[in-house]
Amino acid sequence: MLKFFRKIRYELISKNKTGKYFKYAIGEIILVVIGILIALSINNWNENRKEGIAEQEFYNGVKDDLEQDLEFITYVQNYTKPKIDAYYVLNNSYSKDYEQNKIKIDSLMSIYLFSGQRTFYPVSGSFKSALAGNEINTYRQKKLIQSIIKLYGSNYDRLIDNAKIVDARWSNLSEKYIHNRRTGSFNNITSASYTKMLDDFHFHYIQLNWYNKILNETKIEVVELLKKLK
Repeated sequence: MLKFFRKIRYELISKNKTGKYFKYAIGEIILVVIGILIALSINNWNENRKEGIAEQEFYNGVKDDLEQDLEFITYVQNYTKPKIDAYYVLNNSYSKDYEQNKIKIDSLMSIYLFSGQRTFYPVSGSFKSALAGNEINTYRQKKLIQSIIKLYGSNYDRLIDNAKIVDARWSNLSEKYIHNRRTGSFNNITSASYTKMLDDFHFHYIQLNWYNKILNETKIEVVELLKKLK
């Protein structure tokens, strides 16, 4: 009989220990799960922080590039304006009677033909780098990114295409009148040849004036985008 009671007591103690071990095991599992969740949360926070820093560095890079672009656009426009103004006066005030207005006409034609030409090509390192690595699609400020993509992917491309056209027309004009450019003079010009020169200048002037209009539009867009980036 004593052995029977001892057996029952042993079984009760064993069951009690098993219950405790089971509770302990559950507690350990819960702690492990909580630890994993905390680790994942910290890792996600750290990744988000890195992505946020990278995104801000992108905006800072674009801002620096656009500030350079703005300066260059202004430079190109200042360089281009005397040409546009000179041709406007030639075409509207001195389109005829070359011999009677030779000194004034030669002065205006020298501004147009001898001063060279500058065209704008943007600084796009920051944008191209983000685009090549596909990071730009992960950035959070979607409206700002859309504005940046519109500038680089649309307006700048249109500006570059027109720059190539105006460069090509200037190259043809410079080659045709290489003697005048080399000697820096307009000797042997007659009223008939002057009319032909105005026609040739006009072909280039149309594209140059249109190019300047696009520069104005782009300049406004760059200024507005810089306000958003500050």
